[in-house]
Amino acid sequence: IEMILVCFGTRPEYIKIKPLLKKMDEVIPYKILFTGQHEDLLQDINCDYRLNIEDGKNRLDCLIKSVMDNINFEGISHVLVQGDTATAFSIALSAFHNQIDVIHLEAGMRTFDKYSPFPEEIYRQCISKIANIHFAPSEYEADILEREGCGVIGKNIHVVGNTVLDNLVGQQTTHKNIVLLTMHRRENHKIIPEYFKLFSELAKENWDLRFILPLHPNPDVSKHKHLLENIIVTEPLHYDDMISMISNCRFIISDSGGIQEEASFLKKKVIVCRDNTERVATLNKNCFLCTKPSELRNLFNTIKDDYIVSEECPYGDGHSSDKIVEILKCVV
Repeated sequence: IEMILVCFGTRPEYIKIKPLLKKMDEVIPYKILFTGQHEDLLQDINCDYRLNIEDGKNRLDCLIKSVMDNINFEGISHVLVQGDTATAFSIALSAFHNQIDVIHLEAGMRTFDKYSPFPEEIYRQCISKIANIHFAPSEYEADILEREGCGVIGKNIHVVGNTVLDNLVGQQTTHKNIVLLTMHRRENHKIIPEYFKLFSELAKENWDLRFILPLHPNPDVSKHKHLLENIIVTEPLHYDDMISMISNCRFIISDSGGIQEEASFLKKKVIVCRDNTERVATLNKNCFLCTKPSELRNLFNTIKDDYIVSEECPYGDGHSSDKIVEILKCVV
């Protein structure tokens, strides 16, 4: 087995890769590259390589340039990237330029709208064209990859579930009178005031429910904090605390992608405040699209008393990392 360079730059990437690293230990040789998108990650991980992101007019341009100027593939046979971040895209592109094989974790997710989510939709489509090995969360994503000509299911496209669920095995769930709210996505920034006012109205009307919103630190989100009335506003939660909140709430209103996966595994319904979602396998099972603020009240009133999820999670059983390691032992 040759050397895999496992790459990530954001906290969500690390959360999804962390259980895989544990399974790879002493089985698959690897080194870790951290690109530094989320600086606070350094408190949690030991990395073999760390890149510095230069400042400039456009953050995404600077990140991609910094990665491609400074990455070193000496002694590396494969790189593994996760998801759809600028880190994943720039490393995959640089690996392609150096004819290094790319392994893509969480492959095949699509909205087919290049501006929603922006820029992630284009990044993940490009990575799929570059990657040699695709680990798809469900049959739905695997079918997309095969139709796009990215490979053959069972040969270089593998349905393995989503590794983030490996963190949740054994997690106990209840349905307390809590509605969990999150809002941060770039494409929602202009309409966040409308959503925050609606959250406040719903909280006032539903006094028997506790509305809790961990406020995202992005200034384009936090500057609207004053609109949140009748709502418990907290600092951003650590991952374990967020999982506990998801596990114990009644249901969720969110524009997060990852929460859709975790909520599906923990059998919680989510009103997804987005034009579309790449987590199509959960749609109308536990996740329900709210494409504009005016749709929220009806969805809320439908779900608040019908919050039990009977559907099985489409993204695996929490043992994705075991499946991936077995495949890597055969193909790397």
